Amino acid sequence: MTNGMRSLASIAADAGAGFGTSGVRGLVSSLTPGLCRAYVEAFLAMLEAPPKALLIGHDLRPSSPDIARACHDAARRKGIATVNAGVLPTPALALAAEALGCPAIMVTGSHIPFDRNGMKFYRAEGEISKADEQRILASEVRWPLDDSVPLPLPPADGQALSLYLARYRQAFDAQALEGLRIGIYEHSSVARDMLHELFRGLGAKTVGLARSEGFVAIDTEAVREEDRALALAWAADGTLDAIVTTDGDADRPLIADETGQWLRGDTLGLLCARELSAGTVVTPVSSTTALEASGLFAEVRRTRIGSPHVIAAMQDARHRPVVGFEANGGFLLGTAATLYGRPLAALPTRDAVLPLLLVLAAARRDGCALSGLLAGLPRRISFSGRLQDVDAARCRALMAEAEQSDAAMERLFGARPIAIDRTDGLRVTLEGGDILHVRPSGNAPELRCYAEAESAERAERLCGACLSRISRLLSGRSGSTA
Repeated sequence: MTNGMRSLASIAADAGAGFGTSGVRGLVSSLTPGLCRAYVEAFLAMLEAPPKALLIGHDLRPSSPDIARACHDAARRKGIATVNAGVLPTPALALAAEALGCPAIMVTGSHIPFDRNGMKFYRAEGEISKADEQRILASEVRWPLDDSVPLPLPPADGQALSLYLARYRQAFDAQALEGLRIGIYEHSSVARDMLHELFRGLGAKTVGLARSEGFVAIDTEAVREEDRALALAWAADGTLDAIVTTDGDADRPLIADETGQWLRGDTLGLLCARELSAGTVVTPVSSTTALEASGLFAEVRRTRIGSPHVIAAMQDARHRPVVGFEANGGFLLGTAATLYGRPLAALPTRDAVLPLLLVLAAARRDGCALSGLLAGLPRRISFSGRLQDVDAARCRALMAEAEQSDAAMERLFGARPIAIDRTDGLRVTLEGGDILHVRPSGNAPELRCYAEAESAERAERLCGACLSRISRLLSGRSGSTA
């Protein structure tokens, strides 16, 4: 560190606001104007040439406009023009970045609690890589940077959202959803109004549900008990064909069938890959093994959790079309595909709208209920849960103990595993074929548990029992491993 310069890696570490599985995440109190400016400066410096403009969008978190203001200010101080893409889905911003040949920043904390937030960075070619993240962190920036309040946001430009809507209006027939009545769980999703507009334009009738003025942290991977109860209640009168929603920045979908049962994100991804006649499917180790058991795909590639890992593995896939998805439902189209005889360009970033449209249109085409699309799929059902506000160091210590001792491994998983996958955390196969997978979150102080079994009920029980054991171990209490 010389002449007031300091590495961004050390600044981010001190603030507790570094890169997670996808993008920068941290407490709102840590994401000061100065730190946000430092990240933007480092991102712009990483690019091979100064861009003609920087696109900036944001979600509906109360802190997001202020962080977006700091991003605009940082770019303008470097002589870079900015475009305020406004409130919009992250994949819409990524699509616009490619179409306009400009890098982009999305201010969002995705599904994490409202007292946290973050930023996702995009080159014109797509989402930044893990190598790009390290280049950003290696940058030296002037520190401390000015923490003064930035100027107001410029007027919002609707071009990015218009391009995104046009993508799906062109890919799907105008009657693709004709006759369907769809509930849209609005909460605080950036897509809440857009979904009504898009679905109605494709022939559906839509019903708005539970719009919220405050931010609601919807996690499409670990669905809250209250959201499970809401879906069952909304579906009880039998008038809805489906219920759809997204996480806060609309790159992760969630869809419930006509009975109000939320589909798992990896099951949704499998259905979508089938609809697109995918040759290669890339997905993290946390997704259901029904993919391999289905025999539908020439190649299934497994990665660590996080869209950058999925994107990297899609780039040298052998069989086309190439698709990717995560257990949270986010779907990535790695290569161009043909849908109902219409071309659909690649969009290699997590998207919530394409998977929703694919399964709804498929159910309408086949004349079946949404639940009917699951017929014939292998019975490998997954369930996930989480422990929140956990001590990250203690979680890492528990994982290390399990690696070093069979007894500690059995305390963690309740039985001795017959196979262990260490791709990301610990994923074990138990006698009888049940699977448990434990890993600390890369985005928040959480520990995730994924379970897979032949029934939804058993997968949920396995996950709950595992989280209970871990909770006792983290608190230092002994307990049964059964």
